[in-house]
Amino acid sequence: MAGESLSIDGSNLESAKVSARLTFPTMKKILLAFVLVALCGVTSCIPTSINPLYTGQDLVFDPALIGVWRGEGDSKETWAFEKAGDKEYKFVYTEEDGKIGRFEAHLLKLGNTQFLDFFPDESGIEEMNRSGFYKVHLLRTHSFLKVTRIEPALQMAPLDLKWVREFLEKNPKAIRHHKIGEGDEAQIVLTDSTPELRKFVQMHLKTDGAFGESINLKRRQSETKPQK
Repeated sequence: MAGESLSIDGSNLESAKVSARLTFPTMKKILLAFVLVALCGVTSCIPTSINPLYTGQDLVFDPALIGVWRGEGDSKETWAFEKAGDKEYKFVYTEEDGKIGRFEAHLLKLGNTQFLDFFPDESGIEEMNRSGFYKVHLLRTHSFLKVTRIEPALQMAPLDLKWVREFLEKNPKAIRHHKIGEGDEAQIVLTDSTPELRKFVQMHLKTDGAFGESINLKRRQSETKPQK
């Protein structure tokens, strides 16, 4: 399998000072304990990444994203964004049953295409009723969605997990990765560096089937468009 070593960049490359390398056996132990595929309820399951999709130079901020967005029809699912820094958002995802996940979110541009990169904040681990020894085995990972537009409706699409599985089965050296599980239940964790991840995503922006069905959200009626 491609990726016999794991390179971890800083989650925010503007401030990251240290990078670490883990051997494959260590990576396997960590990833098999991994429980933070938090967006599975949103898009079935999506590929995740050890490293972010962005560098500091890619980040942009669009105030139009700020607010609470909801799914179509009678959906109780909500996506809430608020400003957290010059080029960072706090993001809270609420599922239909009221369960929530809190994330750091970054809007970025690769060429002319925008993406949102999500990274679980530490509160989820801190709030778990588990020992410190248990928590140290959990690894937070990034996920990302291609942003087609923000106004008047928020439209995004993930890398299609089935396509990624099948592509990497045929092209295992295309990008370093680790597969957890088998068959239709297998999760793919991309373990390559940020530059290689960006190359892979850009290469397949127009590949048929590479991105899944669009997630369509509209601003909650009580929300007004934020002022710039």
